[in-house]
Amino acid sequence: MNIIIWNSRGSLKPNFQSYVGELAHNHNPAILVVMETKISGDRAKEIIDRLPFDRAIHSETIGYSRGLWLLWNSDRVEVSLISKTEQEIHATVKVCNSDLSWLFFAVYASPRFEERSILWNNLSALAELHGMAWVIAGDFNEPLVDNDKFGSRVVSVNRSLQFKEVLDKCNMVDLGFSGPRFT
Repeated sequence: MNIIIWNSRGSLKPNFQSYVGELAHNHNPAILVVMETKISGDRAKEIIDRLPFDRAIHSETIGYSRGLWLLWNSDRVEVSLISKTEQEIHATVKVCNSDLSWLFFAVYASPRFEERSILWNNLSALAELHGMAWVIAGDFNEPLVDNDKFGSRVVSVNRSLQFKEVLDKCNMVDLGFSGPRFT
């Protein structure tokens, strides 16, 4: 089963819908997470309804920034919302026609450290509440090492250590990625 995580940097771009259609056609994902959509509410629903997925959950944006969509096809997976905020969507995922299920946590962390700290606390609290397999995917906006970022300021060792502590507490392992390095 394929899951695609994509930082779109705006779902109002002229080629957004055709690009999602192309991704769905070429990779046949059961789940697509779109980050940094920059829209929410009724406008988000209008666009989501035109995409090749029959179910969706979306977070609210803050002004014209952020936005997180979790899209899926119900003939392949059953997704049940647990909770959501502007930075995260928590859900359970069950693969149709199997006994396989897990927790799924889609993330688009705030660029502001104070708000990311709230996300870290949510992750840590959730890690203590369950024993299921858990997948966390998205953009944490907090690199662990300098090689994980391009340009701008150097990585803050203190913030990276805090992030690493949360990942360790949650027993997370970085699975890497496929595609261009800095997207």
